Amino acid sequence: MSSSDYDIREKQVYQCRIFSVYEGEYRLPDGRVNRQSRVDHKPCVTVVPIDSKGDLVLIRQYRYAVNRDLVEIPAGSMDHGGESPEACARRELAEETGYGATNWAQLYEGYLLPGYCNEYMYFFLATGLYRAPLPPDEDEQIEAFSVSPEKAAEMIRSGEIIDSKTALGIYMAREYLRNHPA
Repeated sequence: MSSSDYDIREKQVYQCRIFSVYEGEYRLPDGRVNRQSRVDHKPCVTVVPIDSKGDLVLIRQYRYAVNRDLVEIPAGSMDHGGESPEACARRELAEETGYGATNWAQLYEGYLLPGYCNEYMYFFLATGLYRAPLPPDEDEQIEAFSVSPEKAAEMIRSGEIIDSKTALGIYMAREYLRNHPA
């Protein structure tokens, strides 16, 4: 079935730089009407950077929504008009870690929270890192640091890494590198 089969009616109730919120209703094929809210989010990217020693470059930053510092892989929204996913990933890597990369591989793409949000994320692996810093976003204060793949896996198991995109990205990168040895 296509979206037109559901007779969707909605109105925007909030908008900010990265997303908008809509409230609406839609008719199911059996005639029932559902009311729901949804978040319309710009696409985003995330990068698993791996340095010449085979260590992952992670970041630590404060996240207002959960009121705590989180350990993450670099990520960001595609908010520079017309930017491709890989161009956005390159920019975010440089802004958040100070690195560029000579080798890029797309690991995965998909929806993050389709129950209420259309945020679509592209996952990349970046290797062949070199220093290439860009100025960070004004609203971010980020600390970059490196850990071994074993330490990153332990950080996930111990609950030190609790960001789902980070855990998924790390595991996908490990699987990719296992199947595509350098």
